[in-house]
Amino acid sequence: MHHLKRRTLPFTSIVGQEEMKFALILNAINPRIGGVLIRGDKGTAKSTAVRALAELLADIPVVEGCPFNCNPYNPEEMCDLCQERGENLKVASRRTPVVDLPLGSTEDRVVGSLDVERAIKEGIKALDPGILAAANRGILYIDEVNLLDDHVADVLLDSAAMGVNVVEREGISVAHPAKFILVGTMNPEEGELRPQLLDRFGLQVNVESIDDVDMRMEIVKAAEEFERDPEGFAEGARVHQEDLRLRIMDAKEILSDALLGDDLLRAMASACIDLGVKSHRAEIVITRTAKTIAAFEGRTWVEQRDVERAMKLALPHRMRSKPFEPPSLNEERLKESIQRHQPKKETESNEPEEKSAPQQERPQTDQEESEGSRREQRPREEKVFDIGDPIDPRRMEMPRRRDGVARRKSGGRRMNSLSLRNSGRYLHSRLSKGGMDIAVDATIRAAAPHQKGRRGANAVNVRGEDFREKERVRKVSAVVLFVVDASGSMGSVRRMESAKGAILSMLMDSYQKRDKVGMVAFRKGEAEVLLPPSSSVDLAMKRLRELPTGGKTPLSSGIAKGLRALQAEIKKDSETKPIMVLISDGRANVSTGGNIKEELMAISEQARMSGVHTIVVDTEVVESSFMEIRLGYCREIAVASGGRYHRISSLSSDAIFEIVDREEKLLFEANTLIDASNAHF
Repeated sequence: MHHLKRRTLPFTSIVGQEEMKFALILNAINPRIGGVLIRGDKGTAKSTAVRALAELLADIPVVEGCPFNCNPYNPEEMCDLCQERGENLKVASRRTPVVDLPLGSTEDRVVGSLDVERAIKEGIKALDPGILAAANRGILYIDEVNLLDDHVADVLLDSAAMGVNVVEREGISVAHPAKFILVGTMNPEEGELRPQLLDRFGLQVNVESIDDVDMRMEIVKAAEEFERDPEGFAEGARVHQEDLRLRIMDAKEILSDALLGDDLLRAMASACIDLGVKSHRAEIVITRTAKTIAAFEGRTWVEQRDVERAMKLALPHRMRSKPFEPPSLNEERLKESIQRHQPKKETESNEPEEKSAPQQERPQTDQEESEGSRREQRPREEKVFDIGDPIDPRRMEMPRRRDGVARRKSGGRRMNSLSLRNSGRYLHSRLSKGGMDIAVDATIRAAAPHQKGRRGANAVNVRGEDFREKERVRKVSAVVLFVVDASGSMGSVRRMESAKGAILSMLMDSYQKRDKVGMVAFRKGEAEVLLPPSSSVDLAMKRLRELPTGGKTPLSSGIAKGLRALQAEIKKDSETKPIMVLISDGRANVSTGGNIKEELMAISEQARMSGVHTIVVDTEVVESSFMEIRLGYCREIAVASGGRYHRISSLSSDAIFEIVDREEKLLFEANTLIDASNAHF
């Protein structure tokens, strides 16, 4: 064990972010709330608060030598092995653990796997405990939880909900308690969580950077003082820390006595119905949270204000009904709904309401005014077109093997696919091709029939021909970057409106399949990355709505900007499949300094060499019916880039979506054949 000790800023010394700290305290008192999801930018004290919380929690008694942190005084919180050992268990004391879940963790690393060394040398089936074992009775912290592979998130949240982790591998079934405070953090601009996963988090809070100058100064001073003298700083905060620690301990003592009356429970359930909350888990979480709030304030009875505050924490992430609606809760509507369903006696006793106008109308008015002012400031030649009607996104189908799994290298969330990397869920085994991802169970089974003729010191003697590799399943993904012509010519026949509708359709498709979508627009002599490849549909929607049309056509700059954005994605993950969708009439009239056509051909050739699949959607309208003369370069770009060319005489969102949908399908089919030829099953 290393001698270095991580020093953490005291919890009570964290400046601001009161809602985040309050949600963490509630979970420390009552882990049955289900954890907390913290949404916000980096550098807002999220991880600091999580680690500081552990300093407030008392040491826990554990069974000495048990890797699962079993409670020696409660058989229901023991693993199978500790229960079999009986009552004479040695007890040790341990700090409340804080365990980080790395983003690249496999399912075996999370839930546990076979202990390779013991299985081969001792001939026994054993469990190598995973992250869930280490986090039992502590805190499990997941940074960027929205970027976790779905199958890892599923098994993790299932264990968190059940409080038990069951590991089953080829005849092995080991269960151990997995009760922990689950804390996930995420930046919404990097992509959202699926609604099913959002619902598994008990509470949600939004953290934002602090705009108050004095508070920001206080943050800097506290950080500098703590860095200079950590022990002295901690001593200065000791009284406040101890007060909060005692409040948490006292709240735990009286929590089981906290009561929520039927009238208030009925009002809360009715309010959830009024607000359109679909999940029944919401009322359960609200009840537990309201009781915990009361206990934290030293009461054993729940009041209306406790329920209201609990609902503000438990409902926002369960309120989203459409892909582009940010998680939110109308607090005025919430309070009115609870009061309306309260018995008259209690309603009359409440303080009279003092409202002049519904608050929910004010942001809409401000937004309309700001949008209007922006439009007035635009040059006359520019115009902002509305977004055309989107079409229903459809699941892309891919060729499947007999086991229902398509083969694919990259990871994403479109559908199950076989991964050629050492990540993903262990599905099958295959003959080893020299890889390091050994399937121990299958290897032992392959070697077992030959043990009579083999001699050695090991209980199981394994030879090269016995080795099997794991065949893992992940999800298929794509990075689709739209390079959109926003010049003046796209304003005719409302072509930009249709283009926006098509992009919106792809964004809706991305929301369901969790792919990345980006957007580059070129106009007025320059190109701009409006949205780097991202899974954040909310940000993409905002950029799309504000995109104006007007000016000249710097086509080569747009393609170059899009190519650089996709090359950056390839560097992050060499197995990703980049797709560039160029929507333009091809009538370039601005160069970067040379001949326009030569520039276009050179940058298109670079796209081909980079492995970017290009889809060119030619929107040029030919006026003459006698002779078709096209002035754009779209066909030449498609040929030089090795991409696909599509000409549409009547531009519509449906037509563009159909083209991209079909091209992605063909692209994935081609990769399926290539990957299958490399697998050698």
